Amino acid sequence: MANIKSQIKRNRQNLKRLEQNKAVRTALKTSTKKVRVAVSSGDGEAAVERAREAARALDKAASKRIVHKRTAARRKSRLARAANAAGSSE
Repeated sequence: MANIKSQIKRNRQNLKRLEQNKAVRTALKTSTKKVRVAVSSGDGEAAVERAREAARALDKAASKRIVHKRTAARRKSRLARAANAAGSSE
């Protein structure tokens, strides 16, 4: 256990950031899952819309460095590809 005042404060800050970042990452997983569900159900229009929302969330997370920018780009690309394939099949 830290007994230096500044380290005690740093530990509190780290816990707070951990909780905030965990919430954002959980929301990202949920938005990604919504796209996958829309694609699997064959609703192309909804899939494209959900992919747009997920891409926006990924961009926000990348700008705050919660996920790496290349990770965000890769996930956006895969979601867009799946959503567009579902959208064009109709």
